[in-house]
Amino acid sequence: MESFATLFSVSLRHGVQGRSADHDRLPCTKISLTPQPGHRNIDSLSLLTGRLDGVELRRMEKVLPTDELRPVSEADVMGLRDAGFRWGEKGTHTSRTIMLDELRAVLASCEPGATRNDYLAAIHEENCLSKRTAATRKSSSQRLSELYALDPEVPLFRVMRRCWYADRAGQAVLALLLALARDPLLRASVAPILRMRPGEELARQQLTDALSRAVGSRLNESTLDTVVRNVASSWTQSGHLKGHGRKVRQTVTPTAATTAFALLLGYLAGKRGTPLFESLWAQVLDSPTGELVRLAMDARRLGFLDMRESGGVIDVGFSRLLAADERR
Repeated sequence: MESFATLFSVSLRHGVQGRSADHDRLPCTKISLTPQPGHRNIDSLSLLTGRLDGVELRRMEKVLPTDELRPVSEADVMGLRDAGFRWGEKGTHTSRTIMLDELRAVLASCEPGATRNDYLAAIHEENCLSKRTAATRKSSSQRLSELYALDPEVPLFRVMRRCWYADRAGQAVLALLLALARDPLLRASVAPILRMRPGEELARQQLTDALSRAVGSRLNESTLDTVVRNVASSWTQSGHLKGHGRKVRQTVTPTAATTAFALLLGYLAGKRGTPLFESLWAQVLDSPTGELVRLAMDARRLGFLDMRESGGVIDVGFSRLLAADERR
């Protein structure tokens, strides 16, 4: 069988910035495919989804992600903060996990269109988390707010909430994706988790080393040990790990809703076009690019996103989920 390189020459270039009336037109990667003599044309979506008349396309080595939230200008800082991202030296995982059960309890106790005050009232007044004291209710609401905002005025939470009610099967992954956007300690653990193969046992020292590199000397040994335990628990709650004392890697199954939310996180972090399918959040979905493209097509049909391909350009937008001033 002829190799892919003998069939096609591939070049990458970037589109120009601009907007159309009905859809965001922001810089995205263009994949130009030039067939060699004697071979037919192929569109870029067929390439990404692996649909090439039975020809198996070899996948490139996965590049493990790093913390993608590194604003370099005041405009970057304002845009990321307004969207709901958080970064810096502190993180909720010094004391808590992603608190999946607590998040489920809060969202189940409130209407889908609840306000932040409604969520706080459910925790403090209705005691939906079944906490014994006012102090523990206050602490829980603070930690949940750090991880998820619990405020529909924050775009990341509002979109996650819409996906949450539409996709019960994807709730654990949705929670992890949003927590990754808001806790730098949890983000620092992504690479060692994604590096693991299914069935491989978690090497605690690798996780400790990754977190230690991220925080430097800011955390003492005892606190770092707590972070490692909490982070491992969070990845277990999301479904990426299983087991109690001995934790083993397993893959999660993405859905149209979790794919849409992962792409939106990459979009608001500044990625466009094909790189959206390679971001930190997309890699957390444990699926190759082609599968994520197919799920994005499903998400488009379900009304989560806009997606089209024209002339080799894959364009993903979120006019259905974000207001005009939220689409940077």
